Amino acid sequence: MQKYVQIQRMQKSAVSPAPTFSPLYRQIKALLVQRLESGEWHPGDVIPSESELANQFMVSQGTVRKAIDELAAENLLIRRQGKGTFVATHDDPRAFFRFLRLVPLAGGIQQTKSIPLECWRAKAGPEAARMLGLKVSDPITIVRRVLHFADKPVVVDEIYLPGEIFGDVTLEMLRDYKGSLYSFFENRFGIRMVRAEERLRAVSADRNSAELLQVEEGSPLLSVERISFSYADKPVEWRRGLYSTRDHCYFNELG
Repeated sequence: MQKYVQIQRMQKSAVSPAPTFSPLYRQIKALLVQRLESGEWHPGDVIPSESELANQFMVSQGTVRKAIDELAAENLLIRRQGKGTFVATHDDPRAFFRFLRLVPLAGGIQQTKSIPLECWRAKAGPEAARMLGLKVSDPITIVRRVLHFADKPVVVDEIYLPGEIFGDVTLEMLRDYKGSLYSFFENRFGIRMVRAEERLRAVSADRNSAELLQVEEGSPLLSVERISFSYADKPVEWRRGLYSTRDHCYFNELG
């Protein structure tokens, strides 16, 4: 492993006169992420033990533990006492509300149901290309759906996906799948969303969104624009959602 560190430093020196020092555990973390990205470990898989990884990388077990601690804090890995460390998966019900922060005003958890409305192919315009890291006119797949909470429409989403990855998505596939949309992406296409960036603003419901969300035209809605990233910070989804806040609110825990 010491040789690996030296090689990395030499390579950095060749391209930059002022190389940035990277702690050893961060280098191990980067190698673990590479294994996740390559598909060596699939969502839900148990990864080798800390002692096994320490032997593979020729570092101390404490160094591996620190790298895994960071990946667990970032929700890429999940520790289960007495069972080991697992690759995080969207199939875990606890992962659902990590990306959906809408909660009922009355409290509690409501059953959700995704109702796909449309799915079609298009060419990326300037905005979609910029958001997804594509070139203008690259193929994309667009999905429109309504998300119901307790059988009431609460969210209408328009979702833009890179065609190179999601070109085979069909409306029938979306309607047949019983899990969450991110679980569908993970299980059918091997794409796991690991983090997202959101921008929120207040808007008024137009005629179409008012009809879909069963609210009065002009009612206040929450506009949520999201870019979701897979491993290596690769943007793989851009969505624009309209949230009805009549009976729900956006909840985010800080600190």
